[in-house]
Amino acid sequence: METETNHIEVSTPDDSAQQTSHHEHQQVHNEVPKFGKSGKPSLVRRIGRRNIAALVVVLVLVAFGAYWSWWLFGSKTFNENKSINNSEFQAVFLTNGQVYFGKLADLNHKYVTITDIYYLQVQQSNGSLQNASGNANSNSQVSLAKLGSELHGPEDKMSVSSDQILFWENLKSDSKVVQAIQKYQNQ
Repeated sequence: METETNHIEVSTPDDSAQQTSHHEHQQVHNEVPKFGKSGKPSLVRRIGRRNIAALVVVLVLVAFGAYWSWWLFGSKTFNENKSINNSEFQAVFLTNGQVYFGKLADLNHKYVTITDIYYLQVQQSNGSLQNASGNANSNSQVSLAKLGSELHGPEDKMSVSSDQILFWENLKSDSKVVQAIQKYQNQ
């Protein structure tokens, strides 16, 4: 007598759930995670790889621009310092109409230093004084005044904001202003 045995695999609902769960678990580990630990999309997915590359390029360009600006404007003094004739006087014309004559030094983007300073003073026929920025008429006399004899007693050194300077120029040694300065110095 032979007995025939048939084997039938019976799977329980719990077994198939474990197999499916294990299979899904392997698939999830093979994919790039779409969400971070917080359950939100990862930073790379939110921004995108192309956008990150563009951001890096923009940051490099900004850094290069900042370095270039510093090199051009911040690391050196004006090249105009080379234009100053140190053996002569300069005239400095301000935005308020005042003109100062003296020795320029240390031109930079913020301030200009002037020493050995003189300015024009107008004496009206009635005896009143005003600086040459005011209107002088035919009855007025223009003279050169040395900075330092004013009521407030300033030193013979002035720092003027670069924003207040229209222009400056070197004076020739034979100009009337330089001759008046030399006459004053020889007294």
